[in-house]
Amino acid sequence: FFPERKNILFIMADDLRTSLGCYGDPVAKSPNIDQLASQSQVFLNAFAQQAVCGPSRTSMLTSRRPDTTRLYDFYSYWRVHAGNYTTLPQYLKSHGYHTMSVGKIFHPGIASNFTDDYPYSWSIPAYHPPSFQYEKHKVCKGADGELHANLLCAVNVSEQPGGTLPDLESTDEAVRLLTGRIKDAAPFFLAVGFHKPHIPFRIPQEYLSLFPLDKMTLAPDPDVPKLLPPVAYNPWADIRRRDDVQKLNVSFPYGPIPKDFQLRIRQHYYAAVSYMDAQVGRLLSELEKLGLANSTMVVFSSDHGWSLGEHGEWAKFSNFDVATRVPLILHVPGVTTVHKKKEQLTFPFIDVLNQPNNIVELVDVFPTLSDLVGLRAPAPCPEVSFKKKLCTEGNNLAYTFEQEEMKVNPEAIAFSQYPRPADTPQENSDLPLLKDIKIMGYSLRTYDYRYTLWLGFNPATFRVNLTDIHAGELYMMADDPTQDHNIYNEIKQSRIPKLFYLKRYKTI
Repeated sequence: FFPERKNILFIMADDLRTSLGCYGDPVAKSPNIDQLASQSQVFLNAFAQQAVCGPSRTSMLTSRRPDTTRLYDFYSYWRVHAGNYTTLPQYLKSHGYHTMSVGKIFHPGIASNFTDDYPYSWSIPAYHPPSFQYEKHKVCKGADGELHANLLCAVNVSEQPGGTLPDLESTDEAVRLLTGRIKDAAPFFLAVGFHKPHIPFRIPQEYLSLFPLDKMTLAPDPDVPKLLPPVAYNPWADIRRRDDVQKLNVSFPYGPIPKDFQLRIRQHYYAAVSYMDAQVGRLLSELEKLGLANSTMVVFSSDHGWSLGEHGEWAKFSNFDVATRVPLILHVPGVTTVHKKKEQLTFPFIDVLNQPNNIVELVDVFPTLSDLVGLRAPAPCPEVSFKKKLCTEGNNLAYTFEQEEMKVNPEAIAFSQYPRPADTPQENSDLPLLKDIKIMGYSLRTYDYRYTLWLGFNPATFRVNLTDIHAGELYMMADDPTQDHNIYNEIKQSRIPKLFYLKRYKTI
């Protein structure tokens, strides 16, 4: 029925920063994702629009920014709360695709109407792995031999409830669904959302052996920057609630966590990435076995990053690169494969890091995939688009697949934002409820700098006061790639591009 329309395997990791071999991380062991990257377009500077699960996923899948979805926490459904926006899978479904969701794609619960937006987005009800119900239970065996609800939770899988783990179950279900599509003429969109490396680090214990503790190092910048505005700091409250972290009696809000425990957190995070990578490998291998590899686009990304001790922070919940930068890898058969690019060479040299270096955003995914499968990409949204069901606040990146080399565009910008309840760190600073938001940190990232303004915000009207500036941050990437030296107060305000904020947020 659609002989030339590509299937799409859409893989999402949870809380995955660019800690992958194909992004140049020397610690990571991610052979399957690296292999995918070698046959794909790898966007080296892709950014999420808010560094927390629900708002980021809703933003990416609707191609609308958080100020348009009006979702900054987990407790509203955009179709009711903001506008009846069409999603990427819904758009594909309306054009003949059989759409399926496995694991965590939309944030479950209120944010997706307790149905993962079924039946709008999916042809069949979404699948959630049964073993996920134990994720926050006391299933982690401690040194005392007792079970705890720990942050660090490497386990013997056979001893876990049901003898399995959520991502293992999700991979099995995804393979089952792929197998069922072999003889179906309609194209499919299969979205597979892995739960790792999201905390708790409940992973098969054997993956820890890949990262010996004596080989692990602390973050290169483990201290809170001296000129970091207090409003910008993420006090990692979700980390503190875990049983093993509570025993450390870490002071609020800045800590720090003892260095030996920091090393163990970093060890477990990288091990969780390798575990998730193995599931990606299982999926890709099955795609090949089923004869679907040549007819299926593969997308790999994450909802946001995760701080591993940089700036004295842990988890997400900030506007720093470590929290907002994500992997974005797109494989298009016959387009990104090296044999097409390298004149059928048997062993072409693959320089994964010689990839598009321009700034892109997760809101770009919807229009880009639409174009790549031969559909009309949604038109750009008007300035006020709450009543517009189908449009995009992102850019169509399909043109980049036709260019061997791309020059850096110094004007390309990624926008991110994060809400805060107060000027100083509070117990609810990481994830304030809508009614408690008093300040919104709007951040723009260009190739040259990251610039953030913390502005007064009214949650009743969803309006930001551009004259109510609580704090500012400016980091120059050439001299300060880790964003530790805030020079906001050193630069004349006229030289800081407030115009970008006025242009982008003037309708808020």
